This record gives sequence, C-alpha cells and structure tokens, in this order.
Amino acid sequence: MKMLLLTSRTFYIPIARLSPGLKEAVASAYLCMRAIDEIEDHPDLPVAVKVELLEGISRILEESGGADDYAALFSPHKETLPPVSLRIHDWIVLCPKLAAGFVTKSTAKMSRQMSEWVEKGWDIKTEEDLDYYTYCVAGAVGELLSDLWKWYDGTESDPAKAVAFGRGLQAVNILRNRKEDMVRGVDFFPDQWSQETMIQYTKRNLMLADAYINELKPGPARNFCRIPFELARGTLKAITSGVGKLNRKQVTEIVDGLGTT
Repeated sequence: MKMLLLTSRTFYIPIARLSPGLKEAVASAYLCMRAIDEIEDHPDLPVAVKVELLEGISRILEESGGADDYAALFSPHKETLPPVSLRIHDWIVLCPKLAAGFVTKSTAKMSRQMSEWVEKGWDIKTEEDLDYYTYCVAGAVGELLSDLWKWYDGTESDPAKAVAFGRGLQAVNILRNRKEDMVRGVDFFPDQWSQETMIQYTKRNLMLADAYINELKPGPARNFCRIPFELARGTLKAITSGVGKLNRKQVTEIVDGLGTT
C-alpha cells in the first residue's frame, strides 16, 4: 500500500477503505495500470522504446510470464523507469488468484492499446478518436472494476456506464493537465474543440458515471466509486470557475463528507 500512496493519494483513500481481498485486487489493478501509464507518459523514453516496453508487457501477461521475463524486458531501461513500472510483476502477485485473470487480461489489452496510441502520437482529430482513447486508458478500467465487483460479492453493473465512469474521470484529467500536455506536444482535444466543448463532453460522461454509481447496490463498490467521482466533479467545478484544481483542504472536505452505504 506504500507504493499506492506514493503514486496516487486520490485512489489510495478509497482503496485503503476496501475489505481484505477486494482491497488487494483493486490495488493490484490500479498499480498495474499505473505501471504502464508511467511508461506511456514518460518524458525521457523514445517512442520506439515505449512501444517495445508496452508491447512486451502485453506479451508477457498473455503468456503468463514471470519476474525474470519482466527483468529482461526492463534491463536496458531500469535506470530510467520508475519503481511502479519495474515492479509490475509484484502487483500481479498481489492480486488474489481468483481475480488475477481479470487484472492480467485487462492490463495486457490496455498496454497493447497504449502502444498503438504512442506510435501514432496521440493523434486525436474527432470525438470518435477521443472516445476510443479515453476508452483505452480509462473506460477499460471501469470495465475491470465492474468485473472485480462481481467477482467479490456478485455486484452487477451497467457495462456502458462503467466505461463512462472511467471516461469521465479521464476527461477531467485532460482538462486539468492540458497546459502540461501541450508543452510536451500532445493535445487530447479533437480538432476545433474549445475548452467549453470538452467541458460539456466531460459533463455528459460524469452524468452517466453518476448513474453507474447510483445503480450499484449499497456496499464496497459504491463506496469506492463515489470518492474519485466526487473529486473529479469538484475538480471540474474548480476548472470551470478558473481555479484549475482542488486544494488539499477541499479534497479532505469532499472525502470526509462521503459516508458509507
């Protein structure tokens, strides 16, 4: 859980509150996704290396490879890659065996799709492109979480709304990080889209995300999803008001204001 706290306080809070078993499964999923995301976004890795690593991770996962396979893949770049990426095998092992198949399958798929986006320079021209990108890096996470809810206690959920849950959170990140992305030469806004157009896209997906959460039965899944959702909604409000992001006090107030169901 220490690595989780180091990589994301936003997700550390809801994951830490989960019951044993589900906690390890969701932590494993998050850390695996973060491991490949750090490679996709790494400022010092050439495109060809990113593609090689992401495709290699996907292949190792599909072939049920072990620690030695990852070590061989990462060896030429071990001084450059962050610990969360280098330890991806540890995150797979962290997952309860009966849930590990969901995590490895989803991570393999996402890693391959990320490599495709890296190779084409995150070239997003249309809303359909944006939908596909946000599905690859976040909507698929919503699908994985839904698989884990069902595995843990039979909780059913709407697949399309699960995708919107992940997509809405990612859209908020795109809005929040646009200046930094533009500095590194990446623009996730489709052609001719204004800030307001992206805000409306984000609101549509967050509306579906809200419905997704409300349709979950009371319990750990709903409690988990509500925290990042409310933080994303608060961040969007800050963006639209010109502030840009939540401060620590606001984050604490949002989290503390959420009860359990």
